[in-house]
Amino acid sequence: MKDLMGKAIWDYYHHENPEDLQTETSISELDELPVDYLFRDFDEMNEIEQKALQLAQGKVLDIGAGAGSHSLYLQDEKKLDVVALDISPKSIEICQLRGVKNAVCKNMLDFAGETFDTIILLMNGTGIFESLAKIDIYLQKLHTLLNKNGQILIDSTDILYMFDRDEDGGVYIPADGYYGELDYVVHYKGESGDPIKWLYLDFKTLKNAAENNGFKVEKVLQSEDSFLAKLIKK
Repeated sequence: MKDLMGKAIWDYYHHENPEDLQTETSISELDELPVDYLFRDFDEMNEIEQKALQLAQGKVLDIGAGAGSHSLYLQDEKKLDVVALDISPKSIEICQLRGVKNAVCKNMLDFAGETFDTIILLMNGTGIFESLAKIDIYLQKLHTLLNKNGQILIDSTDILYMFDRDEDGGVYIPADGYYGELDYVVHYKGESGDPIKWLYLDFKTLKNAAENNGFKVEKVLQSEDSFLAKLIKK
């Protein structure tokens, strides 16, 4: 794995001539992702992120922690016990350098030995599920990581708006698979990462999958086409 996201985070923190990341998907063209966005503080976060952080309580697992901005807020401002988890070695190293007390470089499917009162997955947290074919595997794993009365706070975006419509309002979507299953590619300083599977979910699809895996589901917040959901054990 080239870990280009981690390299950008590393370069920015160490002032090593960072550049903006570029991202693209199988249905969208290149888009700029300013690397300083990954270092934003609470006031710069969107309302879904802010709401999730406000609701977090107890012992917290931050999955896909990146540069550690969510973890640092929970640890330093709310005085919570937080584990920051990410598959990017460089990102986890920067989390540690920024002051995250417990940062772990591991795939969530391989992470075990602890359970949590709150698990957060933000910035399209459903992306790590990869595809509908794998969603049960991830939801079952999350179920094992959650304490009896715990909560999972996860966000996503219904990307139906990205597809063309006919004059009657019908949407042209691909016939092969779910429309939120995309290939996602990161570019940085002339390098391109390997495409990764990335899943955007509408709320109804997430709710059905989560209920099938032992959760009760509540939509906490809707913001345009994006939403924050809370999952608790049945």
